[in-house]
Amino acid sequence: MWSGPRNISTAMMRSFENRTDTAVIDEPFYAAYLAATGAAHPMRQEVLASQSRDWRDVVGQLLGPVPEARPVFYQKHMTHHMLPAFGWEWTAECHNAFLIRHPAAVLHSYRARRGEVTLEDIGCVQQARIFDAICDRDGRAPPVIDAADVLADPGARLRDLCAALGLSFSEKMLAWPAGRRATDGVWAPAWYASVEASTGFAAPGAPVTIDNLDVELRPIAEVAAPYYAHMAKHRLGGPAAPAVSP
Repeated sequence: MWSGPRNISTAMMRSFENRTDTAVIDEPFYAAYLAATGAAHPMRQEVLASQSRDWRDVVGQLLGPVPEARPVFYQKHMTHHMLPAFGWEWTAECHNAFLIRHPAAVLHSYRARRGEVTLEDIGCVQQARIFDAICDRDGRAPPVIDAADVLADPGARLRDLCAALGLSFSEKMLAWPAGRRATDGVWAPAWYASVEASTGFAAPGAPVTIDNLDVELRPIAEVAAPYYAHMAKHRLGGPAAPAVSP
């Protein structure tokens, strides 16, 4: 699952992990990304110590035996972690799907966690590039699901996603126990407070648009919005652009 940050990506991981047939992995390229870029992220040293810094080792883990021999392996990936130097041919061995969210909503949520944010931080441009590369390689668009659509009707959208991936839908995907998971990345204390308190998908919040975004964030949203719209045309659940919620 290819996503950006602040995009209900951890809640989606919770949803799949609550299935009895699914193992999950949380942002496995994070340490490799930090090591290559030197980016100053919260809990940087802990992240670097928790994962391989070599993207090739990460790929070997992703294509190797699935934890607990589960039939489904849900891999939560951040698109901005996939640097140009990292190979992506391995994705041909996987079913790829894309979790998108309007950049205005992403920026609003990101600002609440970190004071500084850039276009690269939200991963929208990188997500569209990966999406297009997979479209070109496979000759068709992979499944796309919008965070706003999931929050508006989790059952319907998860049924759509499961059908697109050739999986049976499980009601277990709609609710889960609160708390931290052993499968969460070590960075959870810096980012996962809301999802740790959750027992299901949150209700949609008040709409966030470029016009009501903080002024200094609007230029970033304006650059990212066309990339989001390009992917949103393929989203499961309908052709019209969805409402945006924080």
